[in-house]
Amino acid sequence: MRTSLLRCLALTLALPLAALAQDRASDLQVKAAFLYKFGDFVQWPPPAFPAAETPFAIGVLGADDLAAALESLVVNRTVQGRPIVVRRVRRGDALTGLHVLFIGQAVPETLSAARGHPLLTVTDSEGAIAQGAMINFVADAERVRFDVALPSAERGQLRISARLLAVARRVITS
Repeated sequence: MRTSLLRCLALTLALPLAALAQDRASDLQVKAAFLYKFGDFVQWPPPAFPAAETPFAIGVLGADDLAAALESLVVNRTVQGRPIVVRRVRRGDALTGLHVLFIGQAVPETLSAARGHPLLTVTDSEGAIAQGAMINFVADAERVRFDVALPSAERGQLRISARLLAVARRVITS
């Protein structure tokens, strides 16, 4: 009887944990897909791609699980006709050559280093838009959505498509 009770208790506890793990995995996959697809809806200045064969580079800082999901998603895919490379970035690394950067840690200092460069900065941190992030992921009714800060994008000489802005949860214009 006691063994049956323990098994039942273990199963009761395990099911929500498994569901939570599955939700986390699907959130990662959604964020990875957004990071990849954002590239089709942003226009970079010509110097961001110094050569015709320059790959489209997505950096990920402080989120190895997201980097892994992104790496598996972008195999044999392109953005604006360019092959995609995913680069795991560490705190203090140079950001040159990146076109999109997801910042999962060291948000203020990394945003400061990226400010003014043609680099689409994406975060999932509360208050990151106010610190200079261009796009911030948010949970909205258990879905991954995003806010866009146009002034930050403009400082980086990036133009964000109206089609992307139309699906944003919120667009900050000033």
